[in-house]
Amino acid sequence: MENAPAAGRFAPTALMLGNLVTGCSVLAPAGMLPELATGLQVSIHAAGLLITFGAVTLCIGSPLTAWLTSRMERRTLLATTLAVLAFGNLASAFAPDYASLLVIRLVMLAVGALYTPQAAGTAALIVPAERRGSTISYIFLGWSLAAAAGLPLITFIASRYGWRAAYGGIGALGCISLLLLLLRLPACLKGAPVDLKTWAAVGRSRTILLLLAITMLQMSGQFVVFTYMGPLLNKLTGAGADAIGMVFALYGICGFLGVVIATRIVDTSGPYRTSLLFTCLLLAGMTGWALGAGTLVLMAGAVAIWGLGFASTNSMQQVRLVAAAPPLASATVALNTSVLYIGQAVGSAIGGLLFAHELLHTLGFVAVGFVVLALILVVLTRPRPAAATTA
Repeated sequence: MENAPAAGRFAPTALMLGNLVTGCSVLAPAGMLPELATGLQVSIHAAGLLITFGAVTLCIGSPLTAWLTSRMERRTLLATTLAVLAFGNLASAFAPDYASLLVIRLVMLAVGALYTPQAAGTAALIVPAERRGSTISYIFLGWSLAAAAGLPLITFIASRYGWRAAYGGIGALGCISLLLLLLRLPACLKGAPVDLKTWAAVGRSRTILLLLAITMLQMSGQFVVFTYMGPLLNKLTGAGADAIGMVFALYGICGFLGVVIATRIVDTSGPYRTSLLFTCLLLAGMTGWALGAGTLVLMAGAVAIWGLGFASTNSMQQVRLVAAAPPLASATVALNTSVLYIGQAVGSAIGGLLFAHELLHTLGFVAVGFVVLALILVVLTRPRPAAATTA
């Protein structure tokens, strides 16, 4: 990195801001479900399906687009992806009805599925191997910021100026991020091509398959509750838009802190121990939500603990996958993103069914069950002593 061009020195920050846009694009409906439901004249459950169907598109699109675009130059690829996200959000602001908004979202996210895995893979090309773990964690701060600042702002704007204004704001942010990426990311970056042999090698690795299962279970558990967190807080505690926005902010701020801490300790403590720590925090937070449901203070405190684990656990999954098989990183990071979105789809679908049937307290306990299974698999992937520094 000492001999990198000046623009390249800030490349991780440019990649991180792109994840901020991606995170806001994916999570936006969760921050404004009541406004979407009212404005589009649909139920809360139907509005929540924007997340479910979007997650299905993302989980299919991530490995497929990774394969189709693996030979493309990274700056061009990532810039094109951000451009689609920016203009997709701007188009969403003008959607005349629910069906139009859903179609725009699915098209936007089919392309947007590229960004997060390719950003993580690009990080491996622009930093030394010894800084790879912390750099990937840093890039995932964008997702934490999406929850810390993006969701509360989306809730605030949507509750006062409408959901169209919120989408317009995300679109404007996407345009700014696109410009920064073009200015800061070095040109002529290419990763290893992804072919059928790569996927076969991934399928033969027990460790990789277990790590992917951990990601799916962690995200399924979280999105049982997260998709409907605003309406749940309203129904269980009577919280209004401002209080819900504050809880979203607490969630995101703690998520940001969690990734900062994980970034600081991962290179010394190792990815496994760091992953175990934050999965335990995730479980503690989800358990607190389930047991404290109905009391705003207890639920907010649980969200803070949950927040510490939500983004850091995923960034550790990326780090562990890259470390487990560096030559397969392009494929495994893409697959990890895919199963992450499978988890979002499964969790939001289950949460939507429970919410529609007014089983509001049950959501928390179902979420806990998923995270318990994830923790068991984390323990099962404990590296052998000889491999402790690389797994």
